[in-house]
Amino acid sequence: MTIGLSYVVSRLQSLSTSDHASVVSMNLFVALLCACIVIGHLLEENRWVNESITALVIGVSTGVVILLVSGGKSSHLLVFSEDLFFIYLLPPIIFNAGFQVKKKQFFVNFMTIMLFGAIGTLISCAVISLGVIQFFKKLDIGPLDIGDCLAIGAIFAATDSVCTLQVLDQDETPLLYSLVFGEGVVNDATSVVLFNAIQSFDLTNIDPRIALHFTGNFLYLFITSTILGVMTGLISAYVIKKLYFGRHSTDREVALMMLMAYLSYMLAELFYLSGILTVFFCGIVMSHYTWHNVTESSRITTKHAFATLSFVAEIFIFLYVGMDALDIEKWRFVSDSPGTSVAVSSILLVLIMVGRAAFVFPLSFLINLTKKSTSEKISFRKQVIIWWAGLMRGAVSMALAYNQFTRSGHTQLRANAIMITSTITVVLFSTVVFGLMTKPLIRFLGPNPKHTTSMVLSDSSTPKSVIVPLLGEEQDSELDLRPDFPRPGSLRALLATPTHTVHHYWRKFDNAFMRPVFGGRGFVPFVPGSPTERSFYQGE
Repeated sequence: MTIGLSYVVSRLQSLSTSDHASVVSMNLFVALLCACIVIGHLLEENRWVNESITALVIGVSTGVVILLVSGGKSSHLLVFSEDLFFIYLLPPIIFNAGFQVKKKQFFVNFMTIMLFGAIGTLISCAVISLGVIQFFKKLDIGPLDIGDCLAIGAIFAATDSVCTLQVLDQDETPLLYSLVFGEGVVNDATSVVLFNAIQSFDLTNIDPRIALHFTGNFLYLFITSTILGVMTGLISAYVIKKLYFGRHSTDREVALMMLMAYLSYMLAELFYLSGILTVFFCGIVMSHYTWHNVTESSRITTKHAFATLSFVAEIFIFLYVGMDALDIEKWRFVSDSPGTSVAVSSILLVLIMVGRAAFVFPLSFLINLTKKSTSEKISFRKQVIIWWAGLMRGAVSMALAYNQFTRSGHTQLRANAIMITSTITVVLFSTVVFGLMTKPLIRFLGPNPKHTTSMVLSDSSTPKSVIVPLLGEEQDSELDLRPDFPRPGSLRALLATPTHTVHHYWRKFDNAFMRPVFGGRGFVPFVPGSPTERSFYQGE
């Protein structure tokens, strides 16, 4: 009896100690997040540093301190977890991107974005995979089969859209922001879908039937993920418009918007679709319809709430990656051959640069052939910026690498350890070095903000919008009234100006069928206690 009681007491004490250690770790991590925000604010005007680099540097520095204090046993407060990244941190970032994005900029450049994001990612993956097969066999790495080589291609084809978002400014360079960030979202989705497809197929014997099945599965995931995101956004708009929660509580409508946004991502994961694409298009639909169906105070609340959640998640990710970069367990495997690890990292960096150049410049050339106006063409300077800004790799590459080369965050094989440490090196180097040089490069090669921004207006169609005269910049009414713009009433007009023609018919369809059902700007019905009631009495 006494022995049993003492055992229970000792177990409770150990659990208490473990819980206290977790509390201490979380306190330190939250304090570091606060430090990142404060230091990022102080460096706001710095032309070289952004908050992602600040968080990475603080994370690595903290890892060094923890490593010294623990006597070389550990370097992080939290262990890198794929589930934490994909389920909790990534959704608010991608949703806010769709919610805040300039919809007209995104859809005017939609074909270019899809070419860069989908076709470009496949080209980049192919180049990196072929380079890995060609060069890694000459190095003493260990056993890597064809599936591993293709997985490496998918891992390093994933650009870091989070870091790109912080480097580019949506108001100063709207075309570049639209192309690079839109490509980044589609690229992440393509990379994850491609990575999952590679893992699910037996690639030892590749034949036309498997290649066709692979392509069909890839297109199915893309289309169904997009449809799921659009449908979830439309359901949220219809429910909020019909029930109008704001009559009694603005908290309910804000909570419903947040939960429906997260539900779209989790439904995609439940049905083995691409959560990134789903939640991105859900954000676009919600900003177009749902956001206009809530009260004015809820609009302000949701805009800032989504932006804040995204901001904190971004800082969390980079701080997280910085601390995990010094994980002693993985570096111990490569300590006997540092030259091999450096060679692998260098080869991967070169392949990333070559793989990106292999699609940015050729696809830009083809896109420019379809543009008649000089202002709509992607100049060589912009192509260089697009190429450079997409060279950064981040947490998506880290998460996919951990999925492929570790089991529960641990690895016991030398080849796997080399790939993990090389991934860490590439992420740190590309984010810090390429990230540091991106701002000066944009200022040197990019357009002068004075010439790109003619006026700043409040556009209620988007939570955050500035009208900028670049590629699809005018308001809808302005497009329709321009004397040099042909009325889209014939096949000739469709072929001459396909983007404006499709947009014209979409607006007619949207105003006639979609907005009366799902709400939106100017189509919210009069309901007592709603935003329309205030405008109704003000107009009298």
